[in-house]
Amino acid sequence: MPHVTSTVRPFGSVLTAMVTPMAADGDVDLDAAVALARHLVDHGHDGLVLNGTTGEASTTHAPEKAELVAAVVEAVGERAYVVAGAGSNDTAHAVRMAAQAAEAGAHGLLVVAPYYSRPSQDGVARHIEAVADATALPVMLYDVPGRTGVRIQPATVARLAQHPRVVAVKDASGDLFGAARSIAATGLAWYSGDDGAYLALLAHGAAGIVSVVGHVAGAQLAAVTRSWDAGDHAGALATFRTIIPAIDALNGAGFQAVAAKAACEALGLIPGRTTRLPLVQATDDEVAQIRDGLEAAGLLDVVPR
Repeated sequence: MPHVTSTVRPFGSVLTAMVTPMAADGDVDLDAAVALARHLVDHGHDGLVLNGTTGEASTTHAPEKAELVAAVVEAVGERAYVVAGAGSNDTAHAVRMAAQAAEAGAHGLLVVAPYYSRPSQDGVARHIEAVADATALPVMLYDVPGRTGVRIQPATVARLAQHPRVVAVKDASGDLFGAARSIAATGLAWYSGDDGAYLALLAHGAAGIVSVVGHVAGAQLAAVTRSWDAGDHAGALATFRTIIPAIDALNGAGFQAVAAKAACEALGLIPGRTTRLPLVQATDDEVAQIRDGLEAAGLLDVVPR
């Protein structure tokens, strides 16, 4: 893994929740995944998140997840943090996912609140604690109530912050003021899980971002971060504004995996935009709209190395 670690940015600053490329028949395309991971690390990223929502974790299987982690760690693990999703609504299953990710070489875990069952806050905390106890890897909590149906409430975040391996939060809650309070109260490294909220969360002390638009705008997100760190807030804002059309294109419809794959295909970063049901791959009309967003952001000239 990267040689320099930081308690402020335990997983780096710019990470993308990477899509899982698939062949036309739906099989995971490991060669395409490795090529995409190398491209992202060459273009602004110091971390990647695998087997998350945008990686279609809900429809990939345990051997596929482990093979993806192992391949990407081998390809870029000396240059970037590789964080693996260990999310399930079944605690025992999530524990197994964590152990498999650790065995495959992941540098950290992304642990989402258990979805669908809508457990109590004590249940949320116990679930995450069990996953964190399963390995020696550092853990990033993932709060995304719009998908899980349950919030990791601030008091629960504070409880989990006492766990020695819980070091960060990916925040897709939409609660900026709540984030400000929790950052100050817990000292956890806060990562924006919403592209549009990145600047606002930086103003509250965030460490970085776990992005969707980073598939196509990693260099710009890295520039935003560098400007912010240097105290050039106007410069950060100016750069951020250039990618607003791309943020809209990849996030606007709410099907981030679908749009991100279409955008990566449009830029030649992956060979196709196949998804697994229930996600339906982007239509030609949707691809045209995504391309319009990329063009408006000045990103269509990006090519893989």
